Amino acid sequence: MRKVVVLDYGSGNLRSAERAVARAGADVTVTADWDAALAADGLVVPGVGAFAACMAGLRSVRGDQIIGRRLAGGRPVLGICVGMQILFTKGIEHGVTTEGCDEWPGTVDRLEAPVVPHMGWSTVDAPSGSVLFDGMDAGTRFYFVHSYAVRHWDLEPDPAGRLEPPLVTWAEHGGPFVAAVENGPLSATQFHPEKSGDAGAALLRNWLTGLA
Repeated sequence: MRKVVVLDYGSGNLRSAERAVARAGADVTVTADWDAALAADGLVVPGVGAFAACMAGLRSVRGDQIIGRRLAGGRPVLGICVGMQILFTKGIEHGVTTEGCDEWPGTVDRLEAPVVPHMGWSTVDAPSGSVLFDGMDAGTRFYFVHSYAVRHWDLEPDPAGRLEPPLVTWAEHGGPFVAAVENGPLSATQFHPEKSGDAGAALLRNWLTGLA
């Protein structure tokens, strides 16, 4: 049984994430402990609310450093909702720009749609070779609740072709936005797997299967 830490930095549906990952087959601990977070087979970074508040909470427990350390060692990390957004370069909310973890280039900003927030069930367009969405058909729906997203993918391909490009999954609400990213040990979803019923459970099982 894989050991997973859900990072407790004062933001996110911690207990919902804990229960969902446990049901998917992991031994789960909710903690901000540095050593436990680094030693776990997998780290889940949830997030709910404002980008700036999540980044402040993350830095208060050195969560940004934990994420960086794990990725430097090829150790899996899964970001969820705002826990995905903070992995990008910056977020802009109400005219305020906040620096993120900068694991991927890109800006989190407000959705341009007639109705915001985007709340409810939506399909996604997953790329070929996806591990997270393995075994799911194109009509599979996931639960979203957000007003902000990454609407442009800014990472340029490696010109030498030595590095595999990340697998980017898209969804639509007033226009396309990034719904999930798979990039070596770093994965993330804008939607909530823990609120997405059977589809979310299948995605979490797929992620657990890939833990080293």
